[in-house]
Amino acid sequence: MVEQEFELKTKTLIDSLKSICAHNGLGNSTGEFEIITQVFLYKFLNDKFAFEAKKIDEKVASAAKWEDALIAMGEDELEMLQLQMSGDTAHLKPHHFLSHLFNKQNEPDFARLFDDTLIDIAIANNDVFAVMTDSGEKVQLFTRISENVTVSKRDAFCKAIINKLVEFSFERIFTQKFDFYAAIFEYLIKDYNSNSGGKYAEYYTPHAVARIMAAILVPAEQQGKVRDVSCYDPSAGSGTLLMNVAHAIGENRCSIYTQDISKKSSNLLRLNLILNNLVHSIPNVIEGDTLRHPHHKDGAQLKKFDYIVSNPPFKLDFSDFRDTLDSKENKDRFFAGIPKVKAKAKDKMEIYQLFLQHIIYSLKPNGKAAVVVPTGFITAQSGIDKGIREYLVKHKMLAGVVSMPSNIFATTGTNVSILFIDGSNKGKVVLIDASNLGEKIKDGKNQKTVLSEIEEQRIIDTFNFKKVAEDFSVTVSYEDIQTKNYSLSAGQYFDVKIEYKDITPKQFAQKIQSFTNNLESLFNQSRELEADIKKQLAGLKYE
Repeated sequence: MVEQEFELKTKTLIDSLKSICAHNGLGNSTGEFEIITQVFLYKFLNDKFAFEAKKIDEKVASAAKWEDALIAMGEDELEMLQLQMSGDTAHLKPHHFLSHLFNKQNEPDFARLFDDTLIDIAIANNDVFAVMTDSGEKVQLFTRISENVTVSKRDAFCKAIINKLVEFSFERIFTQKFDFYAAIFEYLIKDYNSNSGGKYAEYYTPHAVARIMAAILVPAEQQGKVRDVSCYDPSAGSGTLLMNVAHAIGENRCSIYTQDISKKSSNLLRLNLILNNLVHSIPNVIEGDTLRHPHHKDGAQLKKFDYIVSNPPFKLDFSDFRDTLDSKENKDRFFAGIPKVKAKAKDKMEIYQLFLQHIIYSLKPNGKAAVVVPTGFITAQSGIDKGIREYLVKHKMLAGVVSMPSNIFATTGTNVSILFIDGSNKGKVVLIDASNLGEKIKDGKNQKTVLSEIEEQRIIDTFNFKKVAEDFSVTVSYEDIQTKNYSLSAGQYFDVKIEYKDITPKQFAQKIQSFTNNLESLFNQSRELEADIKKQLAGLKYE
């Protein structure tokens, strides 16, 4: 109950910040996105610092105002205190505290002080909280957010934000776990949850898809036992898939590695990592082009990972760099080939095929992966799709496929399946047809399909325990898949059932007579139609 109450208060804070932006002409703009996410993060880090300081120092915990107790400390004492704090706590100085800005809000040029404070925090914490680009440039934690507002309104704008922030505290919920922050993060980014013409991943993958992928990659009996593993997403978006996998493994038992070409998604991912106690992985977040410039390497070779999850873009025009990928260096990585440029539909080039090959190439020998693919991939009779499936079968590294209901993503009508890869699975492969599950609901202007918890669990249990269920799931051997032209569609392996019904000789004769009468009627109609057409043609001939 306390958690629900606090979640409501957190959402109210977010709404109030958005209201301030709207009153300053920034509603649903790029500027609003930067302001909301950075202000939220500043407040979160400020309160996390207070929470950690109170845990360590009794004087701070018992002080009427914790800020005053820290200000009274000498520089060396404050430094020692910060060294004892957890690694996901930002290093702050007294002039970084929210209370300091609150006390200075009526001074001239307050907006400049506000921005300077954020920039100073970012610089002081660059080594831990900065995201790197594939060219080596560091993207700082904060920017000068007041510059999104008209000059004459900046001071008032920053004052309004500060006064909203002081009414709220995160301190009481720092012991909360993944599910709480997942709901908060979803609400925080809901108005910015579109790709806006960006190149790669959608910023947000439905929780149902993410939960199913995580629960199959890391079954319940393995949770708490997996440790010191690497988890990777080459088109990470906001990191929904990775957060679910990390939560299943244990946030302190894994390291996250990502790459995404979108600056916006990298900022969202950084925020998600901070909320979910994965700050140690922020240096592994790379803003850049995975296909042309894959960043994560061991020496000269691409790094191999224990777990890979991805919801890559399906279709995209990459004709401008297609030929640069077709190189000797990429021959092994893109083993099944590179899609050709489509003469009349460049925007429909199958870029997911490149991501999927990159994922297979980046997997450790006994690694596991789960990838969202268009359902057409699992049955294509030729080309790169079939070549990838042949490779997976030949190397015996398939776990199975789950074909999802249509509109599981409200933003696309494309039917999707989840492809599970497992280098250690040399036995049966699980194929599930979940396309008939779920309830269709309206999501704004779109329609989406929502799975119930029971349906999600049915998919997970069926896969993990390799259950066979009529018209729902089947287990097949690699040899079976070869005989079906490498199809991974469950429906093609279901038994064809012929229903028999006992009838008397008289009933049989009546049915045959009924069919005969129907056929004679159809033949008579055909002859009449043929005669009518001939008459019309004869009339035309003499006109």
